[in-house]
Amino acid sequence: MIKEIFGKKVGMTQIFSKEGNLIAVTLLEIEPVCVLEQIQYPSKKVAKIGFIKLEGRKAGKLKKPVLGYFNKLGLGPYKFIREVAALQQQKEPSPQPEQEKKEAPSQKEEQVSDKKAIGVEIFKEGEIVDVRAKTKGKGFTGGMKRHGWRGQPRSHGSTTHRRIGSAGASAFPSRIIKGLGMPGHMGNAYRTIKNLEVVKIDKDKNLVFIKGGIPGSRGSIIKVVKR
Repeated sequence: MIKEIFGKKVGMTQIFSKEGNLIAVTLLEIEPVCVLEQIQYPSKKVAKIGFIKLEGRKAGKLKKPVLGYFNKLGLGPYKFIREVAALQQQKEPSPQPEQEKKEAPSQKEEQVSDKKAIGVEIFKEGEIVDVRAKTKGKGFTGGMKRHGWRGQPRSHGSTTHRRIGSAGASAFPSRIIKGLGMPGHMGNAYRTIKNLEVVKIDKDKNLVFIKGGIPGSRGSIIKVVKR
């Protein structure tokens, strides 16, 4: 079982709880992902997954090494391949010597068992998750929008309403202090929102309702991590 999965942001809506309270939620469409293989590192265990299946002409746009990887596994191509954290399985008691030949699975069976589809069934209603996504890009913005400055005087002949103003540090140290908020590029950066609640799960439509807002625009890829 994997601890992380990727989905697509559909948008925001509102639902009512059993107590009649109105809750703002974000809808995530989580298509079943395919577990391609499992990798055991010295310090952790991860699973390599593929998501957003490609068909027809879109599959031909992938690079040949990627297509060769899927052909080797005997699977259809996926748009994205990622490594995600996997739960450590408990070790089963070793079988008796007489039963080893009967019960030990072959290497081929182990490989096939890894390639299975996993979707919204890994979540439960009321569960707490973390989400990570790229925020909307706002382009180059001024300090008032980027950092919430209050601005300069708006009357009595002032001509510096939204400008940065003085940013130096006098004769000493005669430079701009490192870390000072300045105009610049805003958004288009990865952000993580922690401790969000899974309010509802629609298994028929592969939808997960998460309480609150999630970074990113409609259609952006969202990473959901189980706590």
